[in-house]
Amino acid sequence: MTVVLDSSVVLALMFGKAGGERVEAALKDAAILTVNVSEVIAKLTDRGWERVPAEQALARLPLLVISFDLELARLAASFRPLTLRHQFSFSDRACLTLAHRQGWPALSADRAWMNVDLGVAIDLIR
Repeated sequence: MTVVLDSSVVLALMFGKAGGERVEAALKDAAILTVNVSEVIAKLTDRGWERVPAEQALARLPLLVISFDLELARLAASFRPLTLRHQFSFSDRACLTLAHRQGWPALSADRAWMNVDLGVAIDLIR
């Protein structure tokens, strides 16, 4: 079964944080949205990585990369009122929209995701 990866879990894997081993085990059947690819690269560069090596490290992961389209954009906007008080970021909502549309679970390190029912199965890595 395919699982949608949130940026937080990819970063946990790349930085050797708790739960990274669960992410590594999920990679063979994992998808990520282009919005989350952008966030991962941005967070890596925030932590001192050069952009090109960050892009290359992410590209080496065996991920199905799915483009953020108009349907997902509209769905992400519809999730905002439900997630606003829990401070979900745009990339959080984007990830959840892909999982929702595809009927796939989402893998995250963000416990706040458990506070909102968006019709998506959430699996936390820690």
